[in-house]
Amino acid sequence: MEKIAQTWEDLLAQLHQKSAEVKLGGGEARIAAEHKKGKLTARERIDHLVDKDARFLEVGAFAADGMYEEEGGCPSAGVVVGIGYVSGRMCVIVANDATVKAGAWFPMTAKKSLRAQEIAMENRLPIIYLVDSAGVFLPMQDEIFPDKEHFGRQFRNNSKMSAMGIVQVAAIMGSCVAGGAYLPIMSDEALIVDKTGTIFLAGSYLVKAAIGESIDNETLGGATTHSEISGVTDNKYDSDQECLEAIRRIFSTLGENPKAGFDRTAAKEPSLSGEELLEAFPLERVKPYEMLEIIAGLVDGGELDEYKKDYGKTLICGTARIEGWAVGIVANQRKVVKTAKGEMQMGGVIYSDSADKAARFIMNCNQRKIPLLFLQDVSGFMVGSKAEHGGIIKDGAKMVNAMANSVVPKFTVVLGNSYGAGNYAMCGKAYDPRLIFSWPTAQMAVMSGSSAAKTLLQIKVASLKKTGKEISEEEESRLFEEITNKYEEQLSPYYAAARLWVDGVIDPRDTRQAISMGIEAANHAAILERFNVGVIQT
Repeated sequence: MEKIAQTWEDLLAQLHQKSAEVKLGGGEARIAAEHKKGKLTARERIDHLVDKDARFLEVGAFAADGMYEEEGGCPSAGVVVGIGYVSGRMCVIVANDATVKAGAWFPMTAKKSLRAQEIAMENRLPIIYLVDSAGVFLPMQDEIFPDKEHFGRQFRNNSKMSAMGIVQVAAIMGSCVAGGAYLPIMSDEALIVDKTGTIFLAGSYLVKAAIGESIDNETLGGATTHSEISGVTDNKYDSDQECLEAIRRIFSTLGENPKAGFDRTAAKEPSLSGEELLEAFPLERVKPYEMLEIIAGLVDGGELDEYKKDYGKTLICGTARIEGWAVGIVANQRKVVKTAKGEMQMGGVIYSDSADKAARFIMNCNQRKIPLLFLQDVSGFMVGSKAEHGGIIKDGAKMVNAMANSVVPKFTVVLGNSYGAGNYAMCGKAYDPRLIFSWPTAQMAVMSGSSAAKTLLQIKVASLKKTGKEISEEEESRLFEEITNKYEEQLSPYYAAARLWVDGVIDPRDTRQAISMGIEAANHAAILERFNVGVIQT
């Protein structure tokens, strides 16, 4: 098992190294091959398209990390996705990476592409598709073709977004075949690059096999064919650069839609520097720390207006600003606290009083139209007879209900632990955060590594004893290490990011930027639904 880094320097070096590897896509040789064809790579196309010196927030950079190794891997799931600015307009960009298996769709490619469409739909952002794909990766067609969240769902989303009035612009900059041909043509505008862009339901080889017709791909579905004969595409361009400039001109004419109206003032720097923020967060997972210090390093001026600060102390609730945007924060307090009755409560654990407080605070933020930010370092809900008799389940249910039914946008950052039902209550992926990111220190699982390993070991030993096998202490120790190593690998934030349980792993110093862009994106979608929690436990 890879040795766990013990310093911020090691953790961030690992993050930057993995990021650099991902950005190479299929490798330097494949990049050179694309250049030889006169094409830009997916990332070069995005760089040319977006406004210079403007922010670009990548989503799913580590998708498929460590997956499909028997197929040679699929860096970043073979598609680059992000939120950026084109001619001053915030938008979602989806660019197939032809250096990775010719841009073929793996199961995670579909999941990531659908995530991009989900972001556009939730935030009413225009979306740009830079198409360059060989279509479904046939050896895995059963895992990508027929199901609800598979390849075909993107065309359903094309249709839904069109009906919602969300602008979709597509550029065919390479291969676009079979079912994939519908994506650009179901967009509002379809552009194509001459000599490199082709689009057809079946390529020349399949046409020959199916109906005996001999024809080359360019004549079958090239730019001239579709711009001058079929009318399938709107306009053709001589190069990637010209095509991308045309998209910029389209976006320069877009009108504005109604906004949500979230409050924003002039931004202030946080009270902690980036380096001080890192120092305030201990890398020893069991070490208590003051979450208010972390918040001070994330919010404008370090200023947090706490809600019920002397009640339910294992959850911190309060309003603050991030780059000027008003935000309601729900964060796990990680130090041991004492109640007014003298009871000691463990940090990172949600108790009845803290769940009750958080539920009310979440309702207040919905009433005041304030976006919610959840800062997770949670071990779970309190257990034991005292907690059960005190109604921890109904108080936890109250918090989950309020959070799940929130109509204001929610954002989640996993700083450290994200275990069990605590992940749910603190707005894990299942609860539709607009964006969810992890720090390199994050761990996500049903329970901690040590607890899970001990439980799994007991089950394994009991199973062996049922078959009449007795194991030695040495064998039991070896089994424990084996189980621990496997479980620890699954706890990694990169394991979660590979499967899109989170949208990415970020440097803690980039948290403000990510959340600010997320709120700005969410502000493009007016809130039309009334907040309603239905039947709530009391």
